[in-house]
Amino acid sequence: MTRRGGVSGGAVAGLQCGFGADDDPAAVRRNRQLAAEAVLPGARLVGLHQVHSSDVVVVDDPWPEEERPRADALVTGRPGLLLGIVTADCAPVLLADRAAGVVGAAHAGWRGAQAGVLENTVEAMVALGADRSAIAAAIGPCIMQQSYEVDDGFRARFGSRESRFFVPGRPGHWQFDLPAYAAMRLRSAGVERVEALCRDTYAEPELFYSFRRATHRGEPNYGRLISLVGLSA
Repeated sequence: MTRRGGVSGGAVAGLQCGFGADDDPAAVRRNRQLAAEAVLPGARLVGLHQVHSSDVVVVDDPWPEEERPRADALVTGRPGLLLGIVTADCAPVLLADRAAGVVGAAHAGWRGAQAGVLENTVEAMVALGADRSAIAAAIGPCIMQQSYEVDDGFRARFGSRESRFFVPGRPGHWQFDLPAYAAMRLRSAGVERVEALCRDTYAEPELFYSFRRATHRGEPNYGRLISLVGLSA
């Protein structure tokens, strides 16, 4: 989903789907409903309180909004549920084994990806009957390498084998390739079909919300995009 449409106003105008954006909760609920109906009409939307962890929740039944688990990925084999991940520069990753009827959704910022959230999502799907070689993964809009400047301290968190995800920038800084890093983690988990949308949340303000762009502009808040995957009943 992009930010177009929706009922939110002000600095987060559009299809703003995150409860942490200091937005009107009624507007957020309406936006989430609009997004869900556009993807899988009649499905129950399930979301998380995302915390940049590697934790995955298996969904059998939806939970109340106020009881959202603190985790960063969801998997299910139950039709009629729609898994939702919100992002604002981090990578939303949607996964599906259509033959097995198992889907997953993960919030993969650098911290969660490095900690193993994508591998854990694949393992949780396999535990539900998915075949890792049959899983297809899509990496949605996120901050791209040309917009993702990091410093030497950030670079030092990654090993020498991960140097290919960094290119030198201005002195003491690097440009980090988050979607390529996420794709590598998926392939290391045995997912052979990985496609990245390669759309830059930072560079396209008409379409996407961006935490980093809002920070650089001194804006009071930033919106969240939603990415959805589910099984039809």
